[in-house]
Amino acid sequence: MKFAFYANTDWYLYNFRLSTARELKAHGHEVVMLSPPGEFGARFADHGFRWVPLAMDRASLNPLRETRTIAQLAGVLRRERPHLLHNFTVKCAVYGAMAARVAGVPAVVNAVAGLGYVFTSDAPLARTLRPMVKQMMRMTLGGGHSRVVLQNPDDAEVMTRQRLVPADRIRVIRSSGVNTTRFVPPPRDAEPERLRVLLAARLLWEKGVGEYVEAARMLRAQGRAIDFLLAGTPDPGNPRSVKQAEAEAWAREGAVQWLGHVEDMPALMRSADVMVLPSYYREGVPKSLIEGAASGLALITTNLPGCCEVVREHGVDGLHVEPRNAAQLAERIALLDQDRALLRRLGERARQRALAEFDERLVIDRTLEVYGELLGAWTHRAAEPAAVEFARR
Repeated sequence: MKFAFYANTDWYLYNFRLSTARELKAHGHEVVMLSPPGEFGARFADHGFRWVPLAMDRASLNPLRETRTIAQLAGVLRRERPHLLHNFTVKCAVYGAMAARVAGVPAVVNAVAGLGYVFTSDAPLARTLRPMVKQMMRMTLGGGHSRVVLQNPDDAEVMTRQRLVPADRIRVIRSSGVNTTRFVPPPRDAEPERLRVLLAARLLWEKGVGEYVEAARMLRAQGRAIDFLLAGTPDPGNPRSVKQAEAEAWAREGAVQWLGHVEDMPALMRSADVMVLPSYYREGVPKSLIEGAASGLALITTNLPGCCEVVREHGVDGLHVEPRNAAQLAERIALLDQDRALLRRLGERARQRALAEFDERLVIDRTLEVYGELLGAWTHRAAEPAAVEFARR
């Protein structure tokens, strides 16, 4: 069988969905990657996958340009003729569902990993876009032979309550998974002399980046010897992105060590002690938190949808912090700096939860089950020609 994965960046497909594509390929299926151009696209060939770059402006509101984007995607789908199209993010899900209908794709999975900027921000642009986005979701996501995959039950409740998608079309798969053999705790024979704290995320204000920088300033002013690491880059496609100049200014000031894009995240995690994500963004299940958990880091995050899927109980599997509260974030970090037994206990518990609930093998298996719902007699192993033909009709 043939599968197409469509996302708004090649980076997302490469870092979050390559393992699922490899599983399909290992059992004789073909997977083609579709995304706007980017520096990660060429890497797919090293793993035996074709990548088709598609023009797409994530921030565009121009109806003519957006219509061309959908038409181009429909043309690619007509040529590729996949049995199933798997879309990722709200915009790609809406556009992919439209294009799949035009191109006659037999089955569609729409994965929405968090409702994001339009649903969480009080900015005028977000409030203006919200009714239009909701209407487009109602018109596209629940139609045809499809399923909608969400990462937390809170988003599922929102979608059903607002009648965006019928409840019987929704499946919840917690997170995109983490490779628990790559992200592992380092040997800790002794307690670290200097606490190393890490925030790894796209540099969006709603991720709590500003609060993290302010907490670092507070603790430095107290004379605490703590290293504050910031990994990630600005996201020009998001109107709430931190500007490059702002991140550079934080680094010059010495508030944080800004690392930019980090290629070897497992190594970075092994060098840290605490993972912080004070997010008030409408997350699915944040990848950085489950990677931090698998790496045995103590976690500090908000008790909001998505984040609370990883840290469920304050003081047991991590620490909660109020959104937009830099002073409380500083207090939580200081607590772990002075209570190293708590630091280690939270890290050990986080690792246990990652193994039990967020291992990518669990996520892949659950994803393949959703494919099976749509493809009838399909299994993850290559289907017989008759079964393939049946699924295409």
